[in-house]
Amino acid sequence: MSIPYGRQHIDKDDIDAVINTLTGDFLTQGPKVNEFEEKFANYVGSKYAVAVSNATAGLHIAVMALGLKPGERVITTPITFAASANCVRYCGGEVWFADIDSNTYTLSLESTKKLIESKPKGFFKGIIPVDFAGLPVNLEEFRNLAEKHNLWIIEDACHAPGGYFTDSKGIKQKCGNGVYADIGIFSFHPVKHIACGEGGMVTTNSKDLYHKLSKLRTHGITKDNMAENHGGWYYEMQELGFNYRLTDFQSALGITQLAKNELGVSRRNKIAQNYKEAFEGKIKYQSLPEGTYNAHHLFVIEVNNRKELYDSLREEGIFAQIHYIPVHTLPYYKAIGYEGADLSNSEAYYSKCISLPMYPTLTDEEQSFVIEKVLGFLNE
Repeated sequence: MSIPYGRQHIDKDDIDAVINTLTGDFLTQGPKVNEFEEKFANYVGSKYAVAVSNATAGLHIAVMALGLKPGERVITTPITFAASANCVRYCGGEVWFADIDSNTYTLSLESTKKLIESKPKGFFKGIIPVDFAGLPVNLEEFRNLAEKHNLWIIEDACHAPGGYFTDSKGIKQKCGNGVYADIGIFSFHPVKHIACGEGGMVTTNSKDLYHKLSKLRTHGITKDNMAENHGGWYYEMQELGFNYRLTDFQSALGITQLAKNELGVSRRNKIAQNYKEAFEGKIKYQSLPEGTYNAHHLFVIEVNNRKELYDSLREEGIFAQIHYIPVHTLPYYKAIGYEGADLSNSEAYYSKCISLPMYPTLTDEEQSFVIEKVLGFLNE
């Protein structure tokens, strides 16, 4: 038996959708891209969506569209994949880290507020909270903070399509819907909810940002409203953009995968509930704030002898994983230097965290085996 921490699931309808596109007229920049964007925007509740080659590309053009300049500063969490911070560095900006909440593992509002208020007005330009492991950040609280200090917000929702939090008015706010964040980012890597091989989506409710993102995705080139005056061939490169396009056949796969996401997230939550019932009172796991629906990309537990458990599970064919090495401790960021930064919760979390298998096709039998081995090891 071999049980990974995450796994894509491809059905016949996914395969058929890709084959139909491959035998059609367009492989890239065709109708499937637009269809995927429209269906995804409708799913999360945003006005606009821009499909990109991967979520890292999406993060890059998001900070560009928001006008980040060299030397300007952005706050994010250390407990995330490096791309959440790297996008700031791509634009020459400075990354500053605030600590996580020790129970939710997401960016701490209090730590972020403390960091912002320790500096002069205008010192920071934006915040990039991460819906870590699928748990939505309460973006209403971050928006209230951001508005006081004139900051933009990018929601890194790569772990959380289908998740939501409930705001102060009792409204369920889906991840990436753009109500409280300026831009949302999603990933379609195979271990994520929606698998396109590679791929990503950028969502926003701003028409201006939508047009900027669309241009930056395609070399900074536009043909809008130009054919009548210049001819059908005419285009303009209006700024320095990138080739961050998604293909039509990847979009076709994304469309069929998206249609199954609600069912997949429901199954992920059932798996999470099974873990919680087995570990309640024995092992610490990510908390769930009231009114929040976790999309459960990951199920993370904390144990004192993490390395030993990791090795023991691998011997049993259970390939648990660690999410993540704190970004500020990676050699590149360590060289920049974060002496004096209070990131104690993040560092304590990393010393104990381990992600157990979490994907919709994980069977009850496989999960029971995982639970048995985890509890058996801890009881030795």
